[in-house]
Amino acid sequence: MEARSVAKFIRISPQKARLVARNVTGKPVEDALNILKFTPKKAARLIEKVLSTAIADAEHNYKLDVDNLYVKEVCINEGPSWKRIQPRAMGRAYRIVKRTSHITVVIDEL
Repeated sequence: MEARSVAKFIRISPQKARLVARNVTGKPVEDALNILKFTPKKAARLIEKVLSTAIADAEHNYKLDVDNLYVKEVCINEGPSWKRIQPRAMGRAYRIVKRTSHITVVIDEL
């Protein structure tokens, strides 16, 4: 039985979040939490929150043993982008795209 947790509209670009997500996919939950705890990136904190939620769901809703869980999949999808304008010289304007992500973590029993 797998447990899934989703965080939507997270204010980080998907490209940056996928760098961290690749490190924990396929690892046991305890190892994944340790990796995320000591990874000095913003995405690590965000993925750690979603992973903790998935663990709590698995333990409470599905009565799964936490020691036998592993990270089956970490999926980082692109959310809507915020368009902003940066004024530049001689009346020009440059567009700034602030990207968002949808983070999905799926954990399963071994």
